[in-house]
Amino acid sequence: MSTPGHHFLKTIWQALGGAPDALDRVRFTGAGSLPSVFAVSDLAVASVAAAGLALAELAGADGVVADRRLSSAWFGYALRPQGWDLPPAWDAVAGDYRAADGWIRLHTNAPHHRAAALSVLGVPAERAAVARAVAGWTAGDLEAAVVAAGGCAAEMRSAEAWAEHPQGRAVAASPLLTLETAGQGARDWRPDAARPLTGIRVLDLTRILAGPTATRFLAGCGAQVLRIDPPGWAEPNLEPDMTLGKRCARLDLRRADDVAALKRLLAQADVLVHGYRPDALARLGLDADGRRALNPGLVDVCLDAYGWDGPWAGRRGFDSLVQMSAGIAEAGMRLRGRDKPTPLPVQALDHATGYILAAMALRGLAHRARTGQGTVGRTALASTARLLLDGGAGGTDATPLAPETDADFNPALEQTGWGPARRLAPPVMVAGAPLAWNRPAGPLGSALAIWE
Repeated sequence: MSTPGHHFLKTIWQALGGAPDALDRVRFTGAGSLPSVFAVSDLAVASVAAAGLALAELAGADGVVADRRLSSAWFGYALRPQGWDLPPAWDAVAGDYRAADGWIRLHTNAPHHRAAALSVLGVPAERAAVARAVAGWTAGDLEAAVVAAGGCAAEMRSAEAWAEHPQGRAVAASPLLTLETAGQGARDWRPDAARPLTGIRVLDLTRILAGPTATRFLAGCGAQVLRIDPPGWAEPNLEPDMTLGKRCARLDLRRADDVAALKRLLAQADVLVHGYRPDALARLGLDADGRRALNPGLVDVCLDAYGWDGPWAGRRGFDSLVQMSAGIAEAGMRLRGRDKPTPLPVQALDHATGYILAAMALRGLAHRARTGQGTVGRTALASTARLLLDGGAGGTDATPLAPETDADFNPALEQTGWGPARRLAPPVMVAGAPLAWNRPAGPLGSALAIWE
């Protein structure tokens, strides 16, 4: 049976360069859908399945079973604190505001992004004051002003308006992802059948939220993942969920010694996952050529928000902003008869892109094991948004997801750095190579910036 989920999986797998007959090894289970006018649960199970299929190919495994219900749940939060609470997901200013001619979203969780928006509006960090100030601007003018000030904002556009926008046209003309060979000289390594990524070092230079999703999956495949953050950076709501299986360290890249330390780590890595803008890495001597010179066999996986071509290439952005720009929030509002932007029920662009990134890394490692060649891969949240929009409204199953049961969770409590928690069972099963994480979630900056 052809469903949106099968269509999404086929599209992702073709973009990865996978053999079409490999799709026959994937089976979807489970039922129900997240509440959305879009096929979010189909996207969830398809992107998880794509990562599972790439793992199966690397490990030489026969079967992949992706669970629709668990995949949908992992697109939210994969852990349930026991006796403690997660902090709020958003700061007091972040959110949607009515402008003079429409709606705009301000993303202000990071202090420097909040400061940029407030400096443009000329108001203190009080939601009522922000709302009054935003009402005096057109959405497009405020978006441009906040972005010019170094902040993050997005005017709500319809899908039709996005299709006519120069960046929307650039995204439409670009592939979902690119994965190309680059460099030669990888160290000798072969995957372990049961823990395929044993011995693989993954350097994680990503933050909220797609990149951490990718590296969390790779950690579940047995990789040693080392995440690097700057001093003072925190993601209080996300760290307990996203640091599973990882060691997390800090480097201050304004210091020459720490830049040198990063280069040493990169030279010894097998996979790099990063979301820095190209000019930021170039200033450190780590543009694409610099990374390849340090590590010829590197599997180099890059992501950004709005795409790699067009006037917004390299523009700061997040899932919730891309949903506003690309027409997703407007379609939700219009089709549900709401009076305000209605985004997806989860950060689906981030999570789906994360699993696509993981699949890219796994495909790159498989290619390197065969040929010794490195790879460079690129994708963007806006490309995943286009994939979802092209799937049309609705899904194959309009019934809600069934309530959680004990069977949905790993039997043992996870002793995180914040307290005990229950963790969802893996959303995909690969025959003979089950996902498992060797480390509980822990705070950012809790480890040394060295490989073990």
